Amino acid sequence: MIFKQPWILALIIITGILVYISKRSDLLSSVKFSSGKLLNGLKPTIKIGLSKNLIYFRAAAAVLFIVALARPQTPLEEAEIHTEGIDIVLAVDSSGSMLAEDFTVNGKRKNRLQVVKDVVEDFIRLRKSDRIGMITFAARAYTVCPLTLDYDWLVKNLERVKIGLIEDGTAVGSAISSSLNRLKDTEAKSKIIILLTDGINNAGNISPLTAAEAAKALGVKIYTIGAGTEGMAPYPFQGPWGKTVYQNAKIEIDEDTLKQIAETTNGLYFRAADTASLKDIYKEIDALEKTPVEEKGFQEFNELFSSFLALGMIFLALEVVLSNTILRKLP
Repeated sequence: MIFKQPWILALIIITGILVYISKRSDLLSSVKFSSGKLLNGLKPTIKIGLSKNLIYFRAAAAVLFIVALARPQTPLEEAEIHTEGIDIVLAVDSSGSMLAEDFTVNGKRKNRLQVVKDVVEDFIRLRKSDRIGMITFAARAYTVCPLTLDYDWLVKNLERVKIGLIEDGTAVGSAISSSLNRLKDTEAKSKIIILLTDGINNAGNISPLTAAEAAKALGVKIYTIGAGTEGMAPYPFQGPWGKTVYQNAKIEIDEDTLKQIAETTNGLYFRAADTASLKDIYKEIDALEKTPVEEKGFQEFNELFSSFLALGMIFLALEVVLSNTILRKLP
């Protein structure tokens, strides 16, 4: 037997305390006698015994009512629910061009990486039962976090992603290859890479299209995202006396290559020109890649509260009838 609302059973303790207090108060005589010797030879009758312990009828009723409120149940048939998670690797560009401040949040200008990290965190929080890993890349790619179900730990590792930790450049092919190393030996039926960059592949020894062919062979789908406005973008530079100044810089995105990567692996290419479109892209990918859930059988419960409720009513009725008839006390 299990309880739907087991916390209600704590009220039984309060019932026991009230019974104890009531019994203690009954021990105190209302009328004082000089001596009780005249009553020593008298044996208590059943009527007297019931009269003294009538409160236990009410306590039993209260306990049974509490048990009924806790919803006692017995399972009729157990259900087997099988959840098949998706393995996801998030590949995030952390090259110097991600410092461009062409995105805004609440009217304040922020660089691309800051906004991407916020949006990626929201994406992580939306997932259920999926193992998610993360790599970041500039001239090289490195693992930020292996595949995990511990999303809090994953987000803490995301916070460590910064620009300038590795030499500058954009190694898209290496990013895909590093992501595949995390996915190739997993048993998940669905494996995806979400790759975000704002530049052109100019580093690493692996061609992005060769890496995409390897992903196709391994059954890994790649969603590619080109981040940044088209044309000129405000870019921070170190000015005189350490002051930050901004200059418009042209940062190009190799959209053709990103589209080919997505098409090769049956994925999709997206362009994020601002914060709103970036959020919409990750939401769309979240909707496209849902975890399949297969339910086998069903689960039903037999509700037992009515039995406890009926038994409680019997005890309460006995207490009321007895206290007003043969066990009635005179004032």
